[in-house]
Amino acid sequence: MKHEKFEIPLFARATIFLVGIIALLAILYIAKGIIVPIVFSIIIAILLHPVVKFFVKKKINRIVAIVLSLLITFIVIAAFGALVISQASRFADSWPVLVERFTAMINEVISGASEYFNINPQRVHDWILKTQRELLSNSGEAIGKTLVTMGGVVVVLFLVPVYIFLILFYQPLILDFIRKVFGEGNQSQVNAIVSQTKTVIQRYLLGLVIETVIIAILETATLLILGIEYAILLGIIGALLNLIPYIGGIVAVALPMIVALVTKETAWYALYVLAIYYFIQLVDNNYIVPKIVASKVKINALFSIIAILVGNAMWGIPGMFLSIPLLAIIKLVCDHIEPLKPLGFLLGDTMPPLLKIKPNLLILLKGKSP
Repeated sequence: MKHEKFEIPLFARATIFLVGIIALLAILYIAKGIIVPIVFSIIIAILLHPVVKFFVKKKINRIVAIVLSLLITFIVIAAFGALVISQASRFADSWPVLVERFTAMINEVISGASEYFNINPQRVHDWILKTQRELLSNSGEAIGKTLVTMGGVVVVLFLVPVYIFLILFYQPLILDFIRKVFGEGNQSQVNAIVSQTKTVIQRYLLGLVIETVIIAILETATLLILGIEYAILLGIIGALLNLIPYIGGIVAVALPMIVALVTKETAWYALYVLAIYYFIQLVDNNYIVPKIVASKVKINALFSIIAILVGNAMWGIPGMFLSIPLLAIIKLVCDHIEPLKPLGFLLGDTMPPLLKIKPNLLILLKGKSP
């Protein structure tokens, strides 16, 4: 007796897939307080693995090598954090003055526009004064909320190094688990996929770090040369925002332009900032990204924007920064697994050649005989 092969209908498979995606997104949102630190820890652990491997090759105990790698990372992050905090404190002290100057500048623009278009500016001025008061009060409330949530942040800062240490320590166990999941018959293929994916991810993430440092130096130098206040802070913020494609670049140039408009006597400095930042973006897109960031990892604009919006909706600002590296990792895994290669192709930016319609087909479409 022959057994007929049962196939699930397409609509049922599509429904199961959509329900699975929705369930996954719901879990990621509900458990974001647990998942986000773990994701950050995994990314940092992938970056630190070559350092640990280097120390182990120098005949250093594996646990000591992991601790040394974490210590070096902590020193670098602490120095970077101290620099950012010192610059941010200066910016916070000057925030009320900047808001007042920006409001005065807007008032002048409105007065000029009112005279030109014959519009009563009183309502607009009242709205601006109200907005200014709310902005100052909201900034105070935001500082208060930040202080309240510092306890949770401190807990996370203590947990992340523990996660990184355990991920690096149990790396052989994790890799062995992956091999066992896919069975004994696929060991060579699984080893190749794991090895290639790990190497490309490390190069990609390291490339992002190098790109961020280069952009921070270029933008900070630009603002220092132009004499823009808070140059170091704005340069660092701009480099970090540059990790968010499309949206980040716009915000990164808007901030120093606003500071230039408020602190300088002429608007030409804001235009200088815009022009030089545009040149830096050209250098970044045409040289730094192709040469330094792994060129094999290219995500098209559509899915980049979708990933950023989904990351922001689920995890907030950390989700925006994590969205592109995570999407790149997903693409890398898809590119190395045969059934998932179409998904990896869809996420990439390799455009297939446009279909060419033959003349005979064109004639048939027009309803004419050849």
